[in-house]
Amino acid sequence: MKIARLTLSSALAGTLLLGSASAMASSHREAPAITEKPKTDNTDVYLFRSYEPGREAFVTIIANFQPFQDPGGGPNYYTMDPEAIYEIHVDNTGDAVEDLTFQFKFDNNLRNGTGNTLNIGGKTLSTPLRFIGPITSPDDPDLSETEQFTLTLVSGNRRSGTKAAVANASGGGTTFGKPVDYAGTKAFPDYAAYARQFIHTVTFPGCAVQGRVFAGQRAEGFAVNVNEIFDLVNFVPIQGGDGGFPGGITQSRFNDDLIGKYNITSLAVEVPIACVTGAGNGVIGAWATASLPQARILDPSPTYEQPERVGGSFVQVSRLGNPLVNEVVIGIDRKDLFNAARPTQDTALADFVTNPTFPAILDTLFRAPVNATLGTNIANLAPNNFPRNDLVTTFLTGIPTLNQLRTVTPSEMQRLNTAVSPTPRASQNPFGVVGDDLAGYPNGRRPGDDVTDITLRVAMGRLCYPVPINGRPTDLGLCTPANAPVGNVPFTDGAPVSARDFQNAFPYLNDPIPGSPDEVREPIRNAPAAQ
Repeated sequence: MKIARLTLSSALAGTLLLGSASAMASSHREAPAITEKPKTDNTDVYLFRSYEPGREAFVTIIANFQPFQDPGGGPNYYTMDPEAIYEIHVDNTGDAVEDLTFQFKFDNNLRNGTGNTLNIGGKTLSTPLRFIGPITSPDDPDLSETEQFTLTLVSGNRRSGTKAAVANASGGGTTFGKPVDYAGTKAFPDYAAYARQFIHTVTFPGCAVQGRVFAGQRAEGFAVNVNEIFDLVNFVPIQGGDGGFPGGITQSRFNDDLIGKYNITSLAVEVPIACVTGAGNGVIGAWATASLPQARILDPSPTYEQPERVGGSFVQVSRLGNPLVNEVVIGIDRKDLFNAARPTQDTALADFVTNPTFPAILDTLFRAPVNATLGTNIANLAPNNFPRNDLVTTFLTGIPTLNQLRTVTPSEMQRLNTAVSPTPRASQNPFGVVGDDLAGYPNGRRPGDDVTDITLRVAMGRLCYPVPINGRPTDLGLCTPANAPVGNVPFTDGAPVSARDFQNAFPYLNDPIPGSPDEVREPIRNAPAAQ
């Protein structure tokens, strides 16, 4: 039975608690080993009630892979790894073990086994490019290489559970096509129309209502001032402008180093709510992973079909629930371990949550200039309420009045209360619950939720100060202002985001940025953020 819709006051009491599960960005190239395997690098996970008009009875889960895709990255662009398994996991009981897994497996094929050929001086030779003419349809004869995938629904353990193929209700069979990446406007005269042909209606095993799936290139959707952040936070991360902090950063799309500049590959499923909640309380937890065969041996005589030999069991190499957990929370010596771990093993890394290092880094970088600017003598900018039990609640258990699963097992994952109705795109507040929008972060995560600013403030102790609940300052009793000297400061990275920056229909993230021509690409990169 689903839990009842939350009252505004009870939800706001937990508004900021989930914020600190991430900080400032997403998980792009966040661990040493994953930089060697970019095709399996999981960068973002979105989990939300579908807000496309007429689809409110569905949940959408999107997992992004392959960061920093340059739009002009030809001639091979960004196919998925055919040896990998890409998975989206759902826990609907709270034991930190997947109850359902949506398992993607990709396969690349050359037309007639060789790709397109041309007769040159009496010799028939394969062409060097993925396509040799404008592309308008999935089976366009000018395509030399195509990419397909299968989707398997696993009930129970991802490896030993019951597996059943998801059927392609729109095209028949159990194979789905993936669009070629957006090389440019000459090769793809109408990429939006072309890509829509790859939104597949599907039949999920054991589910009476059909859903949808899409796998393909999208425009990067995570707003973050990432270049300056990793240059020792080379800006003042406090709201500036009129009436703001002297020298503080102001909101601008020009502060965003991802949106409008790079593409990403999205795996998106839209599933009827009744088919994912199971016998739980209506709250679901979700995370995504990528796994590779344990052994890989390079073939000294590689072919298209067999460039290497693989074997052994699958080993998890990438994992993501909440954004940037591994990037700025987990220590550098444990990042690869986190990527390999399952949620049931997260308590082994709890010290990074109870005693976080990132606030201490900000203290080192900014204490002297803050004191000089304000004429203060703050001894330490970082919160001192150790252990940070407020972050443990955020990171590992969920909020009792907002999105805690029926059984509470400490584990890192996104959590969504499916009983909360979706907010239409035009009415969405980028600050989610704290902006009186119960359908947004931290109740799941939508593309337009500005998790960056919320998490920065929570990491620096916002919960130690009263938070507004129904317009009234309310002390949550987690810590005190004395524990967080700058906990009430409006921290920000200056890179705004809004639901109006994205589509109002599945798969929500925008069509990718074309590689060519430059006069098309540059206005997208420089476009102002939606307000």
